[in-house]
This record gives sequence, C-alpha cells and structure tokens, in this order.
Amino acid sequence: MIRRIVLGLCAAIVLAGPVAAGTDCTRARADLKGDWGQARFSVEIADTPASRARGLMYRENMARFAGMLFFFPKPQSVSFWMKNTLIPLDMLFITEKGRVAKIHENAVPGDLTPISGGEGILAVLEINGGMARRLGIEVGSVIRHPGFDQSAALWPCSES
Repeated sequence: MIRRIVLGLCAAIVLAGPVAAGTDCTRARADLKGDWGQARFSVEIADTPASRARGLMYRENMARFAGMLFFFPKPQSVSFWMKNTLIPLDMLFITEKGRVAKIHENAVPGDLTPISGGEGILAVLEINGGMARRLGIEVGSVIRHPGFDQSAALWPCSES
C-alpha cells in the first residue's frame, strides 16, 4: 500500500513537473514577486474605458487570490475612487516596466475620495483589502503578465 502511494506521488510529480518558461503566463493570471516571496492572482482585465469605469463595482465578494488588473493606453497619472464598490480593496499602482510604484491599502467601500497613484502608471491591480500586507507585497515588487511590453518588463513572461 505504501509503495503504491509513493509510486502515485512520484507519477504526480513527474506529470506535473516544472512548467516550461513562458507557458504559464496568461491574461487570466498575474504573478507578483519581491523579497517577500511570490503570489499568483486570477485576474479579470479592465482595458477599455467602459470596463475601467465599472471596475469592481457592485461585487459583494471576491475570491481570496482574485483581482482586477486595469491597463491604460499609456503611462499616466491615474486616480481611483470607491463609488459603488462594496468590498475593501488594496490598489497596487504599477509602472510600464511592471514595478509596483505605490500601494493604497484597504480603500474604504463607497468612499468618493480620489486615490491617486501618481505619475507614470500603466496598470493597477486591485486585490482584496489587507491582502498586500498579509502577503508582504511592497513597493518595488514586480508583476509578470502578458499585458506589459515583454521587451521592457522587469519580469517578462519568458522567465520563471
């Protein structure tokens, strides 16, 4: 019996194996890494004016490692607010090279106060409020996602 379990585990490890570089980089996932470690989020993409305007409004909950990744046409100054947003969110403001430039923690649901990300922001990752602190995500962390120019990305999809 133990031998069967061990053989089954070995087969599972061989079948799962290491993921070839670049094959695990999809629009539906965003990976973050830094001195704190790594994390993967399932993401919805907001890359049109309408999808960016709606964002995560009216959502009553969100899976633990889920989020929304907003992309803008070019790096710019961006601000967000929490109008019609029902859950607290952490906002990670990201440069065109994929570096987290600012983190706003636990944005208050329904608050209309603008939350500025500063200049030169290409993307914003919204995740559940408090998640950045729990994971240790900090300014300077990098993101891997095919929505960034891979020739300029600090963590391109072709690297594990």
